[in-house]
Amino acid sequence: MFWTDAGGLTPWGQALLASWLAGLATGLGGLLVVLLPHLSRRVYDALLGFSGGVMLSAAALTLLWPALTRGGIASVTLGLFAGGAMILLLERSVPHLEPHFAPQLNGPGARLGLLLAAAITLHNLPEGLSVGVAFAPGTGRFGLVVALAIALQNIPEGLAVATPVRAAGASRLAAVLWATGSGMAEPIAAAVGYHLVSTVQTLVPFALAFAAGAMVFVVSDQIIPESHRQPSDKAPSLALLLGFLLVALLVRLLS
Repeated sequence: MFWTDAGGLTPWGQALLASWLAGLATGLGGLLVVLLPHLSRRVYDALLGFSGGVMLSAAALTLLWPALTRGGIASVTLGLFAGGAMILLLERSVPHLEPHFAPQLNGPGARLGLLLAAAITLHNLPEGLSVGVAFAPGTGRFGLVVALAIALQNIPEGLAVATPVRAAGASRLAAVLWATGSGMAEPIAAAVGYHLVSTVQTLVPFALAFAAGAMVFVVSDQIIPESHRQPSDKAPSLALLLGFLLVALLVRLLS
């Protein structure tokens, strides 16, 4: 199941490993809270902008474009808007928190950290789905790029979970564990996406577009607005361009 006869990872093994690593990236955000407790807002905004650019590029070049080459306009359009609608429903199913991402948050820290962990765990479901779909047989060779994009985006999410937990007096280890745990929904969703697409090949264009729509909605609705909380700072926009270019270059190298 996980290994080929030659000793390499099967696509299923690659999807599982990549989704685990992407999910664990939330733990890196938790570690940043421990190592850099006074991270500046400007650096944080630039990090958000960079991760947004990476996700936009990955959605367009490794998910949406392959979907258009494999399926009709109708199925791709339906999948794209269905992905966005799913994120909208997830947003409304958990308490709305402002700011969604932030290196400094006020209020009851422990409760706020738990609510953020719940919200981010739900958001990680479509991200894990994206990884599983990207690695499924016949969907292209860009699963690694999608996983990298999601991993980079997960780092500020880990920051958002760990910061209020730590501020409430929890230990450094507890803050990192809460941040890491919020990303563990991704391997589960990746397994669902991989097996669904592998079993029903006609769903491939829809599934690719669905994953792209979910990622684009997250970037537009959450990451970009939050990165511009200081409108005069243009670093997030420049970082977004850099992230977009990085994925484009990776796709070029892989193809």
